[in-house]
Amino acid sequence: MVDDLTEYSSVVAELLKSRGETVAVAESSAGGLISASLLSIPGASAYFLGGGVIYTLAARNSLLPDGGNALKGIRSASEPYASWLSTSIRDHLGSTWGLAETGASGPDGNRYGDKPGHTCLAVSGPAEQICTLETAKNGRQHNMWEFTRAALLLLEKAIRFR
Repeated sequence: MVDDLTEYSSVVAELLKSRGETVAVAESSAGGLISASLLSIPGASAYFLGGGVIYTLAARNSLLPDGGNALKGIRSASEPYASWLSTSIRDHLGSTWGLAETGASGPDGNRYGDKPGHTCLAVSGPAEQICTLETAKNGRQHNMWEFTRAALLLLEKAIRFR
């Protein structure tokens, strides 16, 4: 799995560097693996501006601007929330792209009724992408790696096909 992520990260890194673009990441149930994957590529300072593991409301309130009315009626682990996260982290850090992940890695679901293996991913920037992934697995580490792989692929898709 790690070798696959290195390949995906390398592709994204080269695309960003070749275009002079940057990315910022807000992730939750991937636990920092998305950022770590992007940072594992030499020269990451050319394209990675930063990010945060927005795992709790306290983390969101400390690391991102107040969502105000934009978040009214929106729950985490949903596509609208992932979209808000990607836009907020992009704007907050001034990057070209924002990448967000929010879900339930397992072994149990979340308090909103999502089963383990559920995540929503979003990319904001010159192109917008959003998707929901259901792995149908309850293995926490497995899901964290799958969420990371899916996030990197979604970012690559947005960069290539804008």
